[in-house]
Amino acid sequence: MRPLGRVVVVLWETQDVVNIAGTIRAMKNFGLSQLRLVTPAEWNPWRIEGIAHDTEDIVAGTRLYDTLPEALADASFVVALTARGRRAKRAMARPREIAPELLRRAAEAPEGATVAILFGREDQGLPNWALDLAHRTATIPTNPDHRSLNLAQAVLVVAYELWLADEGSEQGFKPPRRDAPPASVELLETMFADLEQALSTIDFFKTRATESVMRTLRELLHRADLDTREASFLRAVAIEIRKYVDRQSARVREYESAKVEHPE
Repeated sequence: MRPLGRVVVVLWETQDVVNIAGTIRAMKNFGLSQLRLVTPAEWNPWRIEGIAHDTEDIVAGTRLYDTLPEALADASFVVALTARGRRAKRAMARPREIAPELLRRAAEAPEGATVAILFGREDQGLPNWALDLAHRTATIPTNPDHRSLNLAQAVLVVAYELWLADEGSEQGFKPPRRDAPPASVELLETMFADLEQALSTIDFFKTRATESVMRTLRELLHRADLDTREASFLRAVAIEIRKYVDRQSARVREYESAKVEHPE
């Protein structure tokens, strides 16, 4: 089993079923599959699945407990999240710091053991006795003037850091539908010539120095690092501008010629 498969999310006394749904959605997004609820105010799988779509597997596997020690009984390592400062000296960490350790401990845990991330109720967080059950206490850095996060948002932040520490950093981007080699100097020079003609056609330069304007345009497009398709596209735009202006000019000439031949 992958380390993420041994990480359980534990919610203590959750008051709003919407936060449970948000938690499950965040878990699904970032590869977590085990949720444990300790005396939630409401547990409504049908409603949760309606809010957090395509999460039937996590909802079906969610386990309910009467006490927090029961929910954590098989955990060999527990990280508790809190937003409030505490008088007691505790081993504190940030989610980004603790994520690799969580995964390492999950990988090293004996058969049947788990590691747990513990979150408290929305209005009060976790009491000190609950924090006493944890090996580490983590706090998400936020605006000091507004520290408290929504429960599901806090779960999402921690789940994201775990995913990033596990395989998210290696997750590549979807390749473009069509790939193209870098534009050659020959193609770029042809493109710039067509752009200059198009700008001249619409009288863009006016009193501006043509050379200076084109130098600025060159620098801008060189920084864009155009490939062959992109350079060809810009060239086509410039050519179509000239053709459009030519067509409009031809229509005006025809109209003026008709007025001369058939005056009113």
